[in-house]
Amino acid sequence: MNLQQKLGLTIIKLRKEIGLSQEKFALEADIDRRYMSDLENGRRNPSLEIIEKIAKRLGISISELFCEVERM
Repeated sequence: MNLQQKLGLTIIKLRKEIGLSQEKFALEADIDRRYMSDLENGRRNPSLEIIEKIAKRLGISISELFCEVERM
């Protein structure tokens, strides 16, 4: 599994833990839903700006997000 896939699976896991659909999460994080789908499926390499938006909406730091990715 590559890093993009691990990040996608981590985002799915954490998003579900806070009880948000992909569509609602994307809307609240100000990310296009199709782009969010591609991220979660490991088909995109997100920018730092997108990673920051994701971490912020998850209520964690970027470093915490990547710690979760490393555990995947």
